[in-house]
Amino acid sequence: MQQPARVFIVPGLGSSGPRHWQTYFERLHPEFTRIEQRDWDTPDRAEWVTTVAQALAGEDPSRVVLVAHSLGCATVAHWAAQHGQAIRGALLVAPSDVETARYAAFPTTGFAPMPMQRLPFASTLVASRNDQWASLARAQQFATAWGSELGDVGPAGHINADSGHGDWPAGLALLRQWL
Repeated sequence: MQQPARVFIVPGLGSSGPRHWQTYFERLHPEFTRIEQRDWDTPDRAEWVTTVAQALAGEDPSRVVLVAHSLGCATVAHWAAQHGQAIRGALLVAPSDVETARYAAFPTTGFAPMPMQRLPFASTLVASRNDQWASLARAQQFATAWGSELGDVGPAGHINADSGHGDWPAGLALLRQWL
């Protein structure tokens, strides 16, 4: 019998505010754990990856499910490339394309280039057709490279509170496949 999942929330740049779907997921499921970064506004890839690794240390990998948004998706991809650990799965929502000129304007360190090798675990990548942080074509490239199932949610912006996703019940339904 499969053990219950241990869900870890991996926010992106600036963390996920009180109206973000990741925060709603945590309110509905207090057993979910948010991976807290020391600095949400000037992220450093090495530090963020180390924080993920430390949060998962001692966990049974067969129970671990990551729920990442935006720069959190890049963090998960870098963590997987560095640690190569198989986990139960990941829900990767609205990955930011860290290689674009738009992203270069933000004070981040070491996230580019985006890792493009297959993830050592099953994953679903959810993308929007009008996300200002990554084109649908680029999200499809990520999904193909990572071996992720692609979920195209149509014109949904960056799939966050600003794009009207609030509690995002459809996202919670996607997460339930890993639970």
